[in-house]
Amino acid sequence: MSFSSCVKPFPQLYLYPSCFHSHVSGTTTSSSLSLPPRSSLVLKQNTIFHSEPKLQLKRASTTIRSLTPELKTTLDKVVTTNKIVLFMKGTKDFPQCGFSNTVVQILKSLNAQFETVNILDNDLVRQGLKEYSNWPTFPQLYIDGEFFGGCDITVEAYKNGELQELVEKAMCS
Repeated sequence: MSFSSCVKPFPQLYLYPSCFHSHVSGTTTSSSLSLPPRSSLVLKQNTIFHSEPKLQLKRASTTIRSLTPELKTTLDKVVTTNKIVLFMKGTKDFPQCGFSNTVVQILKSLNAQFETVNILDNDLVRQGLKEYSNWPTFPQLYIDGEFFGGCDITVEAYKNGELQELVEKAMCS
């Protein structure tokens, strides 16, 4: 994201780092723009400031191991007690991602009975699930306690009929 700005004469203008709130995920992100100390950011009267800074956003999160033994136990229970479970952004009634929506529509077209887990509700679950499945993206589909794949794999399996066979087998077992 880049922007141009021109500051006309003001008595003082203070520039501070800012945070951004995502309307989709509800998470707060902060800019990685490095700024000098606040005292040097004061622009005095008659100062004209022209710039085209490039603003790079990154998530404000820690990089710690997210898959705790307790979370692993919980995820094991979720994927084994449900025949078909989809970890997704949003819910089956209100998907908040096009890829998640695609998988939901495929499962609905197969009349599959499936549960969903909204990974946007809990960042630890979202991060831990990436380690659990060894798969970096969402949605993540589990059938009969096994990780099946993400959106692209699900679409391909749907097109070639493999997904329908697995879903029927899971629902009958």
